[in-house]
Amino acid sequence: MGKHKGMIHHTLFRKLRMERYFSSGLVLAIDLALSICASAGGLLLTRLLSRSASFGSQFIWLWMGAAVVSSLIVFVGLRSYRSIIRYATLREVGRLCMVGFCKEAVMGLILLLMPVGHAASVPLAGMLLIDFSLTICLLILVRVAMVVVYDTIRRSINASRRVPSIVIYGDSDKSVAALMRLRASTHYRVAGFLTHGRHLQGHMLSGLPVWYFERERDIEWLRDTHGINGVLFAYPADARDEQDRLIRWCRSAGMKLLLAPGIDEMGAADGDIKPGDVRKIRIEDLLGRAEIKISMDEIVANFRDKTVMVTGAAGSIGSELCRQLARFGIRRLVMYDNAETPLHNVRLEFEEKFPDLDFIPVIGDVRHKERLDFVMRTHRPHVVFHAAAYKHVPLMEENPCEAILANVIGSRNVADKCIEYDVEKMVMISTDKAVNPTNIMGCTKRLAEIYVQSLGLAVASGVHAGRTKFITTRFGNVLGSNGSVIPRFREQIEKGGPVTVTHPEIRRFFMTIPEACRLVMEAATISDGNRICVFDMGDAVKIADLARQMIELAGYRPDQDIKIEYTGLRPGEKLYEEVLATKEDTDPTSHDRIRIARVREYDNKEVADIVDRLRDLAQAVQIPPMVRLMKQTVPEFISKNSEFEAFDHTDGK
Repeated sequence: MGKHKGMIHHTLFRKLRMERYFSSGLVLAIDLALSICASAGGLLLTRLLSRSASFGSQFIWLWMGAAVVSSLIVFVGLRSYRSIIRYATLREVGRLCMVGFCKEAVMGLILLLMPVGHAASVPLAGMLLIDFSLTICLLILVRVAMVVVYDTIRRSINASRRVPSIVIYGDSDKSVAALMRLRASTHYRVAGFLTHGRHLQGHMLSGLPVWYFERERDIEWLRDTHGINGVLFAYPADARDEQDRLIRWCRSAGMKLLLAPGIDEMGAADGDIKPGDVRKIRIEDLLGRAEIKISMDEIVANFRDKTVMVTGAAGSIGSELCRQLARFGIRRLVMYDNAETPLHNVRLEFEEKFPDLDFIPVIGDVRHKERLDFVMRTHRPHVVFHAAAYKHVPLMEENPCEAILANVIGSRNVADKCIEYDVEKMVMISTDKAVNPTNIMGCTKRLAEIYVQSLGLAVASGVHAGRTKFITTRFGNVLGSNGSVIPRFREQIEKGGPVTVTHPEIRRFFMTIPEACRLVMEAATISDGNRICVFDMGDAVKIADLARQMIELAGYRPDQDIKIEYTGLRPGEKLYEEVLATKEDTDPTSHDRIRIARVREYDNKEVADIVDRLRDLAQAVQIPPMVRLMKQTVPEFISKNSEFEAFDHTDGK
């Protein structure tokens, strides 16, 4: 019954929204009527205040005609009726004053050019001043009345629906912007702002109080005294800065921690925030870093009007690459993936978000040269991003032949076709697990790197025909990618636990998916080819601490409400990942977060022969000789916690 009642209130509120009845045409009509009434009132008030004023019927008709003409010219010319009244601010008052001034200027000009009757006895300047004052007062008062009525109805509906009361963190422009977008919401009631320290104690911001906090009990006081249910952060950086103070205190107080969406994330076409847009703070928001500065103009120029192909386009990295490319003015986007349902979902998303983009979803497997050949021959891409790969370490340890076929042979197929069809640039997505690999997956990615780089060097030196430049990008774990630790922990928490961690001391480097893709774009722009670009991943995160944070963000107590269990390292898993961008083994680039790895260079013909042998062994499922050949080719590949440790001998036997 309560839910049904809430739906009725929400429907009623939507029907009462101003733009449904106060269209721009109606607002123009109301403003014209108010302006004409103000002019009539000015005429009457002048007669009452000045005994010497004498008006003939001709002057009265001229005055009112001038009022109509000048009001229409000014209102239409300055488009004052286009403003959304429910979002009116003090700036709107200034706009209305300008409208009034322009109206009087046009009226005065008309009256001076067409003097009639007893014009000499008319105090024209005084009348125009009175008309200006009445016009401004009426326009402002009616708008204020509309906003007051609108807010009264909204508050009444929110109170009946028991809408959560929240405060917005901070006093920045972003915080005020979040308030403006939430003012029309029937799902949240903004009660005020919250800042650290007393510097704004007793102040008001956009008509709402500014409260402060210095200790945990200040948050409890807000909850108990004012019924505050949650804190909304306008920007993820604010949440990151407060994770060891305000966020921890809000968790203890049982208050919600919310994050406002960016403009490009909002679901409402008119700028309002929908209930699904404001969301709970996730661990990805707290682990992320400050936004990366990239040379956007250069990147856009690098991809504009080009056909771009992305393999693995339905995956976490591939789909985000596609989203970012869609905003770069590319000519065509070819989405290549062998996963039917994920690619279908990406297609539906792009049809909705990017209706003007020429994009082509293609079902295909990088292991099949004929399918690759058809797609590249048909669409002739200028740039190829190769993100298709098998990535799960334990699964590839159990299926090494498939890892070779997908990660090594698939990468070779893509690279060879790039050469054949004169692709300008191929960007391959690699991993930190390719550095001193301890598992099959990491070794296959290193082998793919070796083949692609050796091919690029052969092209650059003239040994191999072609003009394609090859760029490889290495980075660590991405937050929230399909099948990664964070979605897994989230599922376990939703089920009530336990949350499983392999080892108490295991640590990993993390990067957000958009962050990784921005760096890939930057690397593709600044690199001159045939380089392995490695990214600065920041500090390693202890996975056990990550699990505890996620449990707390979900409103539970670690080891009390939800247990953390340690299951032991999995086959091929490292306790600590390699640091990618050390100064000792990398060279700098023009971007402080991207460096060039110093790696051994291989002869392409020798590498091609090895890859052929690996392909034959993988297709025949000859695992022992295949793994031995992998270790011979990549001597730093030393297996950990794996059955393949038996092959770790210097002679390769």
